[in-house]
Amino acid sequence: MKKTNIIINCLLILMLIATFTACASSRTHESAGEYVDDSVITTKVKSLLVADDFLKSFQISIETFQGTVQLSGFVNSQQAVNKAVEITGGVRGVKSVKNNLIVK
Repeated sequence: MKKTNIIINCLLILMLIATFTACASSRTHESAGEYVDDSVITTKVKSLLVADDFLKSFQISIETFQGTVQLSGFVNSQQAVNKAVEITGGVRGVKSVKNNLIVK
């Protein structure tokens, strides 16, 4: 009876460790909480860029990974690039901005 309880307890501990390990983030993989945070950041940035009269006509793609926001697409002036980076950097939770916008 005691051996059975010990085995069950060990199995439960191993399952608990495996669960925490599976949900943890790494350099190339986000945890569930980080994914949700990044989705919120992406949505905020998109809504702010669309709400801006100067930037709403451009197709700017936004991707977020662990708080780093990547902007890509085409705009027609350096002023548009600067404004997009400024707006993005002002969003809460953004750690850095990767600017891949191209002026055509």
